[in-house]
Amino acid sequence: MSSNSNNSLGSSSLRSRPGRRFGLRWIVAGVLIAIFVAAFVLGIKPRLDASAALKKETQALSIPTVSILRPQPGDASQELVLPGNVQAYIDTPIYARTNGYLKHWYADIGARVKAGQLLAEIDTPEVNDQLQQTRADLANAKASYELAASTAERWKGLLASNSVSRQETEEKLADTQVKKAVLDAAAFNVSRLEKMQSFAKIYAPFSGVITARNTDVGALIDAGSAGGPDRELFHLAATDRMRVFVSVPQLHSRDAAPGTTADLTLTEFPDKRFKGTLVRTASAIDAASRTLLAEFEVDNRTGELLPGAYAQVHFKLKNENKSLVLPINTLLFRAEGTQVAVVGSDSRVALMKVVLGRDFGTSVEIVSGLSGDEAVILNPSDSIVAGTQVRVVKDISKENAAKEASAAAVKDAAAKDAAGKDAASKATK
Repeated sequence: MSSNSNNSLGSSSLRSRPGRRFGLRWIVAGVLIAIFVAAFVLGIKPRLDASAALKKETQALSIPTVSILRPQPGDASQELVLPGNVQAYIDTPIYARTNGYLKHWYADIGARVKAGQLLAEIDTPEVNDQLQQTRADLANAKASYELAASTAERWKGLLASNSVSRQETEEKLADTQVKKAVLDAAAFNVSRLEKMQSFAKIYAPFSGVITARNTDVGALIDAGSAGGPDRELFHLAATDRMRVFVSVPQLHSRDAAPGTTADLTLTEFPDKRFKGTLVRTASAIDAASRTLLAEFEVDNRTGELLPGAYAQVHFKLKNENKSLVLPINTLLFRAEGTQVAVVGSDSRVALMKVVLGRDFGTSVEIVSGLSGDEAVILNPSDSIVAGTQVRVVKDISKENAAKEASAAAVKDAAAKDAAGKDAASKATK
């Protein structure tokens, strides 16, 4: 019995050892798997996640970021400001018409004179003597003519009685005609010198202001204007009305039509505008400057405007063509022409050629090339090319619209508040 029982115990212990070994193996395998999973979760996975995040960030950074804005519509009626040259309505130099010495002058610079007012007198002794001589010649010619005429009449009577020949009578009649021609020439010469003598007094040809006096008492006076400004005695300008000459660019020449009104501003009158009317144009484009010369007329009875002044002329333009306005820093100047970079719906860049209009300083007018719905890139890189993928980070147009809406809301609230306070004040009263 004992031997059998010992055998059975020995065999059962032998059968239990392989089972224990198998269970131990599973435990070891589980521990190893747990260690591997822990190592993966704690060490490898963060590295893989970091690598994926780095790759994604690198790809994102490789796409350029841009700010965009929408073209703003141009005004239907815009103001064009051009430099103008202010001139007197009538501006003329006054020269002497006879020779002599200046006897006296009666108007100095700045003096306002009326038409026909005496400005100066010239002493003309030579002209006076010539006039006396021609008057004596006229008297001599008149006596000769009267004698020839009476002689011819007598010879006509003698010819009727055949006392003289017809030939001699015709000679007497011809001599009368010669004496008459000499008399007429002497009379015309007297008239000419009388007019020369009358030029010794210089009168103002029109009402205006003396802007220059280039002579003085005792100065030698030479007739005519061959000497130019050196022989100019006075300079007279009519300043009740002023002419303002403006060179209008060819692009806007059609808007410069007679009857167009404009405002003039001058630096010495910062808060005042003078009204002017376009009265005429040259009706021709200057080939050198490609501009149209236009003349504006301005009422200056107050005398505030001075001839020769510089002014800025402001007049409205009828913008028949729909135009857009973009900031200067949206333009690309390349060999193909002026372009702008536009972001499409696929976030890729397209380069569009545009035609520029007026330059407003910080912005420019776009005459053609855009419809107005494009998303134009602000400050595009010089190296940007068509097809480049970009990422929009800011829409300037939306931000501006939000700011304007906020400002309008604040203004409206302030107006309502002021109206409420006013109503309450009236109710209290």
